[in-house]
Amino acid sequence: MIVINYSTHITKTQIAELPILQNSGNIVVVKTSQEADYAVSQLMQAAVIGFDTETRPSFTKNVRYTISLLQLATADTCYLFRLQLIGQHEGLKQLLESSEVKKIGLSVRDDFMSLNKWMRVHPKNFIELQKYVEAFGIEEKSLQKIYAIVFAKKISKSQQLSNWEAPILSPQQQAYAAIDAFACREIYLELQKQAIAL
Repeated sequence: MIVINYSTHITKTQIAELPILQNSGNIVVVKTSQEADYAVSQLMQAAVIGFDTETRPSFTKNVRYTISLLQLATADTCYLFRLQLIGQHEGLKQLLESSEVKKIGLSVRDDFMSLNKWMRVHPKNFIELQKYVEAFGIEEKSLQKIYAIVFAKKISKSQQLSNWEAPILSPQQQAYAAIDAFACREIYLELQKQAIAL
């Protein structure tokens, strides 16, 4: 058991008092198969990438939408794959199934279920943050709370219920989507660094 002095829990009141995390990385919106080819070639060169997805929220009972967005982040760039525009893509499938590239996400089982409705994928080399952080004494399950504990900054959730199938994603939507993928990667690498330092 790794023991590091992180808080076990954090309250909404405590989070509200923290400075808001601002995106400092590049964001690339990927809308075509050709653009996806290039993005995948860049991501395949990374050892560790952050992973997240977004689906258009439904406010009607029994109405559910298919996955809208796949976010994959390197150290400095987050690629936002608009899956409904790109269509099924063999390169993305190969990346998600690659045992060479480590993918870091939160609540990934739900994401896998959504992805498999878009294209049959057998994900490999994924780290589930909800499980990973337990070894560091962190019992929270939400990305916002885990990030707040590790970095003392707040991830804004203002765009969470926005329309991820809009013809054009707003700058606010792009930043929100990218931050979640960046954050997953950053949490994992920070905890790795802390563990090595012990």
